[in-house]
Amino acid sequence: MTKARITRIAGAIAEAQPLGDAALYELVEVGERGLLGEVIRLRGDVATIQVFEETSGLALEEPVRRTGSSLMTQLGPGLLGSILDGVGRPLQGLAGQSGNFLAAGMTMPTLDPKARWSFSPTAKPGMVVRGGDVLGVIEERPDMMHRILVPPGIEGRLEDIRGGELTISDSIGALEDGTALSLSHTWPIRERRPMARRLPGDRPFITGQRVFDLLFPVVEGGSVAVPGGFGTGKTVIEQSLAKYAKADVMVYIGCGERGNEMAEVLHDFSRLTDPLTGRPIMDRTILIVNTSNMPVAARDASVYLGMTIAEYYRDMGYHVAILADSLSRWAEALREIAARLQEMPGEEGYPTYLANRMSRLYERAGRVESEGEPSRTGAVTFITAISPPGGDFAEPVTQAALRVVGALWALDPRLAHQRQFPAVDWDTSYSLYAETTTEWFGKEGGEDWPKLRTETIRLLQRDRELREIAGLVGVEALEDSDRLVLEGARIAREFLIGQNAFHPHDAFSSVFKTYHLARLLWALMSTGTAALGEGVAFDKLDLAAVRVAFGAVKTASPETLEQRIADAGQRISEMRGE
Repeated sequence: MTKARITRIAGAIAEAQPLGDAALYELVEVGERGLLGEVIRLRGDVATIQVFEETSGLALEEPVRRTGSSLMTQLGPGLLGSILDGVGRPLQGLAGQSGNFLAAGMTMPTLDPKARWSFSPTAKPGMVVRGGDVLGVIEERPDMMHRILVPPGIEGRLEDIRGGELTISDSIGALEDGTALSLSHTWPIRERRPMARRLPGDRPFITGQRVFDLLFPVVEGGSVAVPGGFGTGKTVIEQSLAKYAKADVMVYIGCGERGNEMAEVLHDFSRLTDPLTGRPIMDRTILIVNTSNMPVAARDASVYLGMTIAEYYRDMGYHVAILADSLSRWAEALREIAARLQEMPGEEGYPTYLANRMSRLYERAGRVESEGEPSRTGAVTFITAISPPGGDFAEPVTQAALRVVGALWALDPRLAHQRQFPAVDWDTSYSLYAETTTEWFGKEGGEDWPKLRTETIRLLQRDRELREIAGLVGVEALEDSDRLVLEGARIAREFLIGQNAFHPHDAFSSVFKTYHLARLLWALMSTGTAALGEGVAFDKLDLAAVRVAFGAVKTASPETLEQRIADAGQRISEMRGE
């Protein structure tokens, strides 16, 4: 390899020469400590390198060594339940070597080389295999089968294959041309994994949050932006989705968030039980941690690392959800690196290629038919928190995301201050997937699901108009029909779209519960309107008992839910009073 020396250092950026024969995005070892870096620009024989570790103490004339490969991640059994840093190193393993403070230049493989896995081959000698074909299976976690795939780009006749207790580096067989096969393979994180074809989304991604499932649904393989200012609940929403949303695998990326928040995530996830399976939630979760005190260059890599791992499980035929918190910190890392490179800045100092980078990242989400045999369908759903400064949605990161995402869950600080959770602004938010998911929700919930969704949005919008008028003339001055709208919208905010993230029976809402709460709200408005039309005064309506009944449905356990729904329906039918 070429012998090169450092000629310039600027934060996370270093320059070295002569490195004219290096490749763009090639991985290099920087300095005497062997800091991990990546070539991001070449000018003559001068290479500009972004360093993924803290550069304090790095000196001029220290050596730079090429590795001959790009930044890769190891893919294979053992990923589930792991906690990785932004470049794929297992933090638990590193902590075991150096304690709570990582030493510079430390390296460790992503997968445990000593772990043994029981491999059961399904392919037979003599078969012609190609990239994506399933060679066999491993039970990575209870009831979670890890399909061992032929790495992309490899094709040939299978000469032999064996099963048994094996490590990830042991040979499981070989092709006739001598190509060895093992339980794992590597893949460059910046390159999307191949697929047979992209499929349209036809099934919703069930979040367990009523405001999303009912009003602003997203399909499996969809993309969502969740912008909101400080204190609007972005992190709580992402953590709630990670705990309760229906996906086979969860990839949670803490990109540039505060260390204490990630510490809370690690603490909670290690103790949580999946309500659907009864097993630890870490059995289906991969955590990628790159906190705000870590080098900014690794933030960029952390998002691509999470996407590559998600695509790997997608290729096995699983539905994977990526929760990135937050993409604004990723964009800020791009801005800082661009400034160090002295590139021409765009709006608010972000690089001019921000929108291009972001769109290519979002496009890696989707529902696909995987390469290889047997045929498999998998999906990657990409949900990203965005932290616009001052809550200004006109800033570049939010606007770049809105150009490509299929759904917007906009968070309103006013609703957050009113203790509305999730604090979703129903006037600003939208979903392009609502029509696509109508048929599924109609079958699983009820045929009138689209009507309930439309009427709920209309009620909330009318409520906002009336509250502005009531602020001027007082609620008592409004007509009884308008007062009924205000009360119905209040019940909608508190009991239909509002949830308690810490209540055992309200943190997650099934489609059945969501549908019947919306149906009860519609019954309330219909019955109340009919009563007013018959001359019953608004003050005579027994709305207090109705509110109690709605609260009972909202917090009902699965065993008592149907009875609480029936009780609420009875209360609504009897609310006319004397």
